[in-house]
Amino acid sequence: MSTTDNWRKSSHSGPGDGNECVEIATSTTHVAVRDSKAPARAALTFPRAAFARFLTVMTGPEGNPPPR
Repeated sequence: MSTTDNWRKSSHSGPGDGNECVEIATSTTHVAVRDSKAPARAALTFPRAAFARFLTVMTGPEGNPPPR
């Protein structure tokens, strides 16, 4: 997956310089996720459908994360 110019930070990045978050990159078939503090390290890559399901579960029925 070629994503070198496609990385973007989460809209929920932490305070300050915004380096306390994840970045994602998308292709037509996959979504890659990496740590914004270590962008040169490996990224996790998921099929788009699996990542969409993950986001659905994590946002919960009212659009909010489930309680911890």
